[in-house]
Formats: sequence, C-alpha cells, structure tokens
Amino acid sequence: MDKEHFESVDDMVKETASLLVQAAASSAFQLFNSKQFQRLAGFEALSQTEKDRIFNELVVASVVLIMLMLEAPDLGVAADFRDYLSDLGKRIPEAHIEYLKTAGVERDHLLNWERLIAMRYEEYARDRHDVRAAAMQLKSAEKRLELDDLAKIQMLLPVQAVAIGCHLHICRGDTEGRDDLFKSILNSLSRAYVELRAHLEGSRITPVMRAKLKLKRTVRRLRTGRKPPK
Repeated sequence: MDKEHFESVDDMVKETASLLVQAAASSAFQLFNSKQFQRLAGFEALSQTEKDRIFNELVVASVVLIMLMLEAPDLGVAADFRDYLSDLGKRIPEAHIEYLKTAGVERDHLLNWERLIAMRYEEYARDRHDVRAAAMQLKSAEKRLELDDLAKIQMLLPVQAVAIGCHLHICRGDTEGRDDLFKSILNSLSRAYVELRAHLEGSRITPVMRAKLKLKRTVRRLRTGRKPPK
C-alpha cells in the first residue's frame, strides 16, 4: 500500500471517530436534558457544579461504551475489518478531546478529561467480568444455560457494565432506592448501543434484535423489584 492510501485510511478513521464522539455527546445531552432524568436525579436540590459533574459522567459513559463495543470479541464483522475497528477505538479519546478543544474547553480541563476517560475505561472494562458472572448466575437460576444464552450475555456486557458504573458514579455510590434512575440510564445507553452495533454488523442484525428483547426483559425485571447486578 502506498503512502496516499495510508493517509486516506487515517483520515477516514479520524473522521469516523469525530462523528462517533459527537453522537456520544448528543446522546448524553438528550438524556441529561430530559425532564424524567432530571426528576429522578433530583436536580431541584443540586448545585450547578453537581449537575455539571453528572453531565460529564453521562458523556464519558457514552464515549467509553463506544470504545468497549469496538473491541467486543463477539462483534459480527469480517476479520479484516477488526484492525480498522481496533484503530478506531484507540482514536476515540483523542477525538473527544479534540471535540472539546474546538468547543473552547481550557487546557487544564482537557487534561482532566483525558484522565477521566482513561479511568472510566479501565473501570468499566474490568467490571465486565463481574457483570458476566452475575448475569450467568441469574440466568442459570431460571434454567440451564444454553449457548444462545451465553452469546446474549456476552453481547450485553458493554452496555450493562457501563450503565451500572455510570449509575453508581452519578449517585456517588448511594444507589439504594434509585432503580428508576438506573433504568433511565440503561435505556438511553441501550438505544445508542443497539443502533451502532446494528450499523457495524450490517446484515448480521438478528443477534442485535435478540439483544433488544433481552434489554427489554432486563428493564421488566427491574420494574418487578429485582436490582441490577453489583
């Protein structure tokens, strides 16, 4: 491959990363700005600083979810496309910082954002193991685990791990009695997750549609009083 080809691929990766982080910020803003979320988060009693902190957690959750999805081992894409997605995932933090920079965010705050993204990525990536174990335990209590069950659990790990972690940080660790807030976060992240994953997998959309049904069951389970896995 010649230099011109590499430059065109690199430009495409940068442009795609930029579009993804803008979509992440838009999704976070939509949830943050909803009356239901603000009521569940208790905005009437919060300072502007605390509201800003919550917004930042929503944004970083959306950004990290994209990163985790792009590296998901069960993603239904061609093998030769994985290198591109791997490169794209690594560019996401840089693209978000660049997006903030163009929005006029000061350098000191940009450094804080770099640290926050790295910290939440490490945390949510690690938490996937606990979420998998809890999901398998919950599912096996209902019936004998089949391969299809394991595939669905694996598929849902990124969005569930991020939603649980984001909820925990927004509540500053005190999540007791705040299941409705969790459902609000999970629903928002799930919509973005399913849409992007379906787009990436193209014709391999059937497993994603099954995931949507699984997410609906998760929300229904929460409505009956069962809490998300710790």
